Amino acid sequence: MDAQVNPLVERIDAHERELVGDAEQIRAQMDELTARLRALDEEIGNLAVTRKTLLALPPAAPEPTEEPPVLPNHPAYQQILDAFAETPGPKRARDPCQVLDFPLTPKTIESTRHKLKGLVSLGVLTDTEPGLFAQRRP
Repeated sequence: MDAQVNPLVERIDAHERELVGDAEQIRAQMDELTARLRALDEEIGNLAVTRKTLLALPPAAPEPTEEPPVLPNHPAYQQILDAFAETPGPKRARDPCQVLDFPLTPKTIESTRHKLKGLVSLGVLTDTEPGLFAQRRP
């Protein structure tokens, strides 16, 4: 071979090896991107199936919302509830009377018992046993 041609051929060979390396690197990147694209397409398909399934379901009945009971328009009811909040735990009719400094007369205690039973019927309190009242657990 001619002395002038040999360096040109070596430069061509070197450039060809560089291009082959670049092409291999790009092919590897293309393989990686193809795999990622396949995974994304699969996930997109899964989401489409999920959306279709959800839209085909019958509408759910709304959850019933429990409205808070309306207390009778008398301050003693709120005072009784305040007494329960102040000293938690089951109480007899006499206990709120003592906490609220009501006179401990039979009439006052019976009136308080009547109010306690009213709060039971409203669902605010519960009677755990006859004559014993407690706050409802949420």
